[in-house]
Amino acid sequence: MKIVKILAAWIPALLIAMSGVFKLAGTAEVMEAMTRIGVGRYVPLLGVMEIVFAALYVIPATMKIGFILASCYFAGAIATDLSHGVLTASPFLPIVLLWIGAFIRDRSIFF
Repeated sequence: MKIVKILAAWIPALLIAMSGVFKLAGTAEVMEAMTRIGVGRYVPLLGVMEIVFAALYVIPATMKIGFILASCYFAGAIATDLSHGVLTASPFLPIVLLWIGAFIRDRSIFF
């Protein structure tokens, strides 16, 4: 069960952190997609936020605040994509994995 909890922490965190690194690197694909929805100038800030949220989620003492912040961030990403008509699976995968991981790690966060 300990291995499952470790994987539940690290898989979503690594996915979110990778997304943040891609934003900080300013890859052409990411910049094009973010500019299309009007947040191109904020890409480095969004990348830093994703890395911080992933780090907070992995640390047991700050897991709950990391979970809340990352959930709000990706809910905002979904809303932004919906409002611009460019909704993809990109924001759904991290939030789903985040919620499943949080449920496995500490069910009290939902009660």
